[in-house]
This record gives sequence, structure tokens and C-alpha cells, in this order.
Amino acid sequence: MTLPLMPKATAVWLVENTTLNFEQIAEFCGMHVLEVQGIADGEVASGIIGRDPITAKLLTREEIERCQKDENLRLHLIKRTSDYIESKRKKKKGRYTPVARRQDKPDAIAWLLKHCPEIVDAQIVKLIGTTKNTINSIRNKSHWNLANIKPRDPVLLGLCTQTELDSLVRLLEEVRERKKAEEERNKSQVG
Repeated sequence: MTLPLMPKATAVWLVENTTLNFEQIAEFCGMHVLEVQGIADGEVASGIIGRDPITAKLLTREEIERCQKDENLRLHLIKRTSDYIESKRKKKKGRYTPVARRQDKPDAIAWLLKHCPEIVDAQIVKLIGTTKNTINSIRNKSHWNLANIKPRDPVLLGLCTQTELDSLVRLLEEVRERKKAEEERNKSQVG
């Protein structure tokens, strides 16, 4: 089960502002029941400010009310935590790459082209923050520094996060599966 961001702060808010039982809060926040009871008694997390899961778009008021009516029901997140992180990240504008890291971009491009051959140039531009000319020169093996380019993971180089790379890989897998299913449909229609 996916846990909310800042689970203790979320538990503090749920204890203070709802009539949910300790088991419901503990399961939702990934905590032990005694820890939630300690929060209610003021022994645990006394300095933590509660975090409203409704304004953080992790829960709806209806979901809380539904679970307050029946203590056997469990709370469910609106969406995965990674989606929440990505939605926050999308609001940011362009990203600055330090001068020392700019020389690593061709290595990251080579790594992406090697491990994800079906990747589109626009996806690389968005992920790493490079130009299409650089991508094409590496793809065509005409880059001015080709002899020194070694494929290296863009996450390890600090050019993107693992979450961003994982979401791109997931998207590429979905596209690959759709193409495969379409090819099988076309074969079955022909044959």
C-alpha cells in the first residue's frame, strides 16, 4: 500500500481533526497502533504540526466521513504519492544545470539511447534539458566529442530524478505494449 507523504504529520492531523479509530489512522499512515495512541496521548510527535491530507489532495472529505461512519472501513489515497510528487514538480519552470554537469549530458543521452532505443528526442530534451541537435549528433555518431562519450545513467549524473526516469520508462513500456497489441490485431485480421 502506498503511504501518504509525511505520515506522522498526517496522523497528527487525523487524530486531532477526525473521529477515526487508531487502527484506521495507523493503517493509512503505515504506523503502529500504539504509536498513533501515543500521538493522541501527546507522548509521541508532540512538536509535529499536523498536515491536512485534504488540502494536500491525498484524501477527500467524503472518504474520511465514509470511514468515520464504519470503523471496519479503511482510508484510501486519492492517488499514488509519486503522482503527487510529479504534479508538484510539473509546476516548476526550466531547470538550471551547473556548468560542471553540462559536460555529462552527452553521456546521459548515450545511455538513454542505448537502454531505451524507442525514446523520442522530445522526451530526452524534457528529461535532461538538452537540444535536439546534440541528441541527433550522438545518435548519428557525429558528435564532436564522440570518442570521450561513455553511456552513464542520468540519475547518477544528477541530471534527472529516479522518479522522472521511472515514469518515462513506464510510458515507453505502455507505448511498446500498445504497438505489440496493435501488430497482433493486424496479424489476426490479415490471417
